[in-house]
Formats: sequence, C-alpha cells, structure tokens
Amino acid sequence: MAATPVDVAVIGAGQAGLSAAYHLRRRGFAPDSAAGSSFIALDADAAPGGAWQHRWASLHMATVNGIHELPGFPVPAADPAAEARAVLPAYFAAYEERFDLRVRRPVRVRAVTRADDDPRGRLLVATDAGDWAARYVVNATGTWRRPFWPAVAGAAGFRGRQLHVHDYVSAEEFAGRRVVIVGAGVSAVQLLEEISHVAETFWVTRREVRWDAAEFDTAARIAAIAGVEERVRLGLPPGSVISVTGQHWTPWARAAQQRGVLVRHPMFTRIEPDGVRMPDGTLERADVILWATGFRADIGHLAPLGLRTAAGGIRVAAGRALDEPRLFLIGYGPSQSTVGANRAGRDAVRAILAERAPVAV
Repeated sequence: MAATPVDVAVIGAGQAGLSAAYHLRRRGFAPDSAAGSSFIALDADAAPGGAWQHRWASLHMATVNGIHELPGFPVPAADPAAEARAVLPAYFAAYEERFDLRVRRPVRVRAVTRADDDPRGRLLVATDAGDWAARYVVNATGTWRRPFWPAVAGAAGFRGRQLHVHDYVSAEEFAGRRVVIVGAGVSAVQLLEEISHVAETFWVTRREVRWDAAEFDTAARIAAIAGVEERVRLGLPPGSVISVTGQHWTPWARAAQQRGVLVRHPMFTRIEPDGVRMPDGTLERADVILWATGFRADIGHLAPLGLRTAAGGIRVAAGRALDEPRLFLIGYGPSQSTVGANRAGRDAVRAILAERAPVAV
C-alpha cells in the first residue's frame, strides 16, 4: 500500500507532541485532511497521557515536579492528594478532544526514512498501522520507553530484586527490606524519602550531590539549558539539566534530611549476590537495588536517517536536526521540561510555516 501524503507527521502525543499538534491546528493544518494543509499525530500508547499514565501510584499532584499546562487550556484544579497518573492523563484526553487533534493510537513507528535523494522531498514514516509520506516530521517521543540501566560488574548474580524507577509501583512492596537507591536526580530523592518510611535505605550516587541553596535559581537554570543546547548542537548526548544545576531543596528532600535518611554514599564498585561492594571494600547488604538513573531519548526509529554522531547524539539547533532539516526533535535536550516542550512545539510549527509562506508568523 502506498504511503499517505501529509504535510507534517507528529510522532508522540505527550506534552511536546500535543503542543506541536495544537499549534498546527491553530495555524490552519487539519488532521487527516485530504485537501489543504494537513498533519497526522501518532502515539504508541493505547490511551492519552504520555508518560504520566505510567507513573507510580504514590506520585500525587502535590509532589509532581514541573507541571506546566498545555497551550491554550489550563490544568483543571485538582486535589493535591489525587494521583498524578489519574489527573494528568484525563487532562491530556480532554485537551485532545477540545482541540480535535485526532491522535491515532496505539501506533508504533518502526522507521523514518528518506523517500529519495531529493533534499526537499518527503520523509517516509513506517508504522504498524500504515505509512505516511511527510514533508516534515516532528519527533516528540520523549524518553519514558528507554530507562537507562548502568552496566555494573556482578549485576547478573544478585540474589535480590533489581528494578528501575520506570517499573516502580509503591514503597509497600519493599516493607522490611534493605533497599539500595542509585541516582542523584529528583526521582531518587523523592523515592528515598518515600521508601525510608517502610524500609531501611542506602543511597548512592556517582558524584557528590550539589545542593542549590535556593528553592529555584532562574539564572542557574538558564545557564544550564544553554549548556545542554550547546551539547546537542555539537551532536553530544543531551544529558540532563539537573546534572548542571544540581539538586534543589524540595519538600521531600527536606523531609528526608530532617528524618536523617538523606545520607549520600559513593557509588559501589560491583554487585555481589547479597549486596554491593563499596570503594573501601566493605559489603553493604541489599535485598533490593532501585535504579533511579534516568532515561535516554527514544529515537531508535530515526536510525535509518543516519544522523547519529560518533559521540552518540544528533546535531540539533533550535529544535531542528542540522543534518536533516525536515526533522524536528522536540522534548529533546534543552526542551525536555514541560515548559520547554511547549515552546519547542510552537517554534517547530513557526519554522515550518516560515518555509511554506513568504510572510513570517
């Protein structure tokens, strides 16, 4: 079957993808249109909500880090004790319906390729539900489907349980056990505080955690984002903003500190059947190892375009692939935050319109 022509294909319907779809709709693009400007929005999940629908049950609205409303429609008022995985997917679903975005799901994108050698030709988006030939592709697949597991000697021989934050459900499953928590990010600290109420915890990070004395330092964050922008422009793996800004004193971090459980230890050198071997040679017993070690960009379907550098990233500037200008990557690198994803979706649509019409928008 021939690929269906479309002006813009949006891959992913989380924050970044919905932002792009909204701005396309607002500027006259119609979903599934056979005439005029058209776009298609594809999402791998069976239901709306992006990564929020997969978060752990104990993540409540009061403890969600970094919510920012989608453009044109505020987040409805919610009980601070309500589960984020219920409130936010419902909000995303209402958003899709309100603006008639007609997201197709579940649709898995297998590959994005070039239709031919014409640099102004189309990109082919091959999926398990048909193929599309797009003038532009806006990739907004995020990171949730690619949890990062560091390679550590001895991991296969551990007799306890290992899991990633991606698969975390609740602290109760660890009651009475000794849990080693690995990672220096927001999730690591939040889950450390939560789990420490029912289990003995032991927190390790590769580097000393740098705590920011301010609740939120805008200047430091701007500088950090600039640093990530430079990394992706050079084709380096994006890294995270928090790796540059350091940790902020969130309510759960302060609570853990007050209870005496916010104690950082250096990273272990290997995993043994009954625990982890520390740099000083001591063995720390463990029943569970929880890897709060982040995620990587979910962009394997873009591999046929041959854009990865030797360093492992894609060269991107202002949300656009430098080596394939028909491709935009949003929610990637400096636009991983919710507010950054919103802006990246808007800016991608502006760039597309600027090339299609002589008048800037």
